[in-house]
Amino acid sequence: MLRKTFESEIQQVKDEVLVLGSMVEQAIINTVEALKKRDLKASEEILKADKVINKKRFEIESKLMVLIATQQPMAHDLRLLASTLEIISELERMGDYAKGIANINIRMGDESLLKPLIDIPRMAQKGVDMLHRALTAFVNEDLVVARALPVEDDEVDALYNQIYRELMTFVIQDPKNIERANWLLWVAHNLERVADRVTNICERTIFIATGDMAEVKSTDDEFWKKQKNGN
Repeated sequence: MLRKTFESEIQQVKDEVLVLGSMVEQAIINTVEALKKRDLKASEEILKADKVINKKRFEIESKLMVLIATQQPMAHDLRLLASTLEIISELERMGDYAKGIANINIRMGDESLLKPLIDIPRMAQKGVDMLHRALTAFVNEDLVVARALPVEDDEVDALYNQIYRELMTFVIQDPKNIERANWLLWVAHNLERVADRVTNICERTIFIATGDMAEVKSTDDEFWKKQKNGN
């Protein structure tokens, strides 16, 4: 395969990763909206949509395997193809979190929500926003964004902790609230994991561009120290 043709194939794969990412982003937004409205039918549709997400992931994986087998890539090309395999796996897992929230909504049945949802939709929106920017950084191999974005996971963690404290207050007030509090806590946990997996995508993007494989997380990272010192 000519280099130009190979690069065209790579671009097609990247475009398909963005499509898969959009499907996952929509699933996350839709599943929280269905929970907020207690729309069980919408949650059932999300379960069906998850099968489409899984199918898309496997289609991309098949193309990547063919490229690896036929091109025997080295260096940057190998890192790109191998990391893209990891990234589509991360996206499928995020789709599973959306499916998990849909299942929770269905299992709650006729139960009303313990409280109106405010911070949970904020968690979902923040996670989707981070995911969108992480995938754009992956496509462009944008090191600045890939290194900076994981720090925003702290905002999602803060929302999770706030939700946890609030739900525990309801439980303390009345132990009968335990089950309904647990449902919402699991929803928040799923959304918190979405942000964690965005960090994994950022780490893979850094690996593609630099060959360095390392965790990127807190404001204590060397990157942020250099930024602060103007290096």
